[in-house]
Amino acid sequence: MAGNLWDKGGASDTEMMRYTARDDWQLDQRLLPYDLRATRAHIRGLARVGLLDATELTALEGGIDELERHEASGDFRVTPADEDCHSAIEAALVAKLGESGKKVHTGRSRNDQVLVALRLYEKSALANLAAATQAGALALLDLAEREALTPLPGYTHLQRAVPSSIGLWAAGIAESLADALIAIDAASAQCDRCPLGTAAGYGVNIPLDREGVAAELGFGSLCVNPVAAQASRGAVEVAVLTAAWQALAAIRRFAWDLSLFTTAEFAFVQLDAALTTGSSIMPNKRNPDVIELMRAACSVLQGAIAELMGMLSLPSGYQRDLQLTKAPLFRGLDEALATVRMVPRVVAGMTFDRERMRRALTPDCFATDRAVELAIAGVPFRDAYRQVARELASLEAGDADRSLRERTSPGACGDLRLDRLRERLSR
Repeated sequence: MAGNLWDKGGASDTEMMRYTARDDWQLDQRLLPYDLRATRAHIRGLARVGLLDATELTALEGGIDELERHEASGDFRVTPADEDCHSAIEAALVAKLGESGKKVHTGRSRNDQVLVALRLYEKSALANLAAATQAGALALLDLAEREALTPLPGYTHLQRAVPSSIGLWAAGIAESLADALIAIDAASAQCDRCPLGTAAGYGVNIPLDREGVAAELGFGSLCVNPVAAQASRGAVEVAVLTAAWQALAAIRRFAWDLSLFTTAEFAFVQLDAALTTGSSIMPNKRNPDVIELMRAACSVLQGAIAELMGMLSLPSGYQRDLQLTKAPLFRGLDEALATVRMVPRVVAGMTFDRERMRRALTPDCFATDRAVELAIAGVPFRDAYRQVARELASLEAGDADRSLRERTSPGACGDLRLDRLRERLSR
C-alpha cells in the first residue's frame, strides 16, 4: 500500500515528516502485539454488524495469525516508512489480502487504535509490576520474621532515638509496598475500560459492537464517551506512573537506609559481594552501586510524570502533542519494573553485624523506655519526661532484648503482626 494511511495525494515535506514521526515507529514496536490483538477483536466486531463477510473475516484472521507469528519471531518490524504500528499492520494486510485488507480500518481511527493498544500494554505492565511488588514485599516480610527481634537503633532526624529491630524496619518497607499495591490496583482499574470504537473522539455512524469487542479483549467495561476516551490519554498514563512511583518511593527509602547502614561508619549491613562493583582507581573499594541506582530510580518516574503533566494543558479532542506521551510512559515503567525486581535479590544477599548494631544502642536510646516506665508507675508522663531528661548523663544502658519484647503496642517490635501484612499481600 503506497503512502501513509492519511495520504490523499500530494507531496509532504520530508523534514516535516521526520520531525512529526520522530521515533514513534521504534516505540510502537512495543505496542505491535497489543495492536494486533485489538485489530483481531475489531474485525470480529465488524463481522458481527455485517461489515465483513465470513470469507473476508477468515482471510483477515489468517493474515493476523501470520503477522503475530512474525512479530513473535522478530520478523515483523515497524519501519520509518510505516510511521507507526497501525500503518504497518494495515499495510501488511493490504499487501497480503488486497481489498479485504483495506476494510480493516472501518469504524476506527488511529486515535482509538493507539488508545486500546496502550491500555492493553498498561494492563500487562501493571500486572507485572504488581507481581514484582508483591514479591519484594514478601521477601521483606520473610526477613522481618527471621530477624524479628534483632536489635537495631531507630533513628529520627538521623540521630539515634530508641531501640528498634531489623524486623520492624523490614516490615515497615513491606507495608509501604503493600500500600503501593493499592495504587497499582487503582491504576489498573483506570486502564480496564476499553476505548476502541470511539474512533477519532466522536464515534461513528455504525452500530459497532463495542461491548463485545471490549469483552473479547478482556476489559471490564467501556470508555463510554468518545471525548472522554480521547481526554484520558496522558491522564491515565500519569495515574499509571504515579502508582509505580509509590512503589519506588518505598524502595528509595529502603535503598537510602542501606546506603547508610553499609558505610564503614555504620557497618550494620553487608551486601552480597556479587551486588557490588569496584573502583577504577582505588583497589580497596567495593561500591554499593545497585542500591544507589535503586535510590535514583524514583527520580526517573518523577521526571516522566512531570513530562506527561506538562503536555496535558489541552482543549477537548485529539492533539498531536499526545504522541509524546509514549516515551515517558515506557521509560518510567521500564525503570520501575527493573528496580522493583531487584528487591528480593538485595534482601537475600544482606548479612548483619548483630553485635555492632547492639553496641550502637547507647544508654540515651533507652531514655524513652525509662520515661514510659515511670508513667506506668503513676508519674505523669510530662513529669517523667523531664525527670529522665535531667538524668540523661547518669542513665545506664537498658536490656535491648527486653526493650524489644516489651514494645507491645500493635505493630511494634514485640507485636509485629506480620500475619496481618501477609493477608494484605495475598492476591
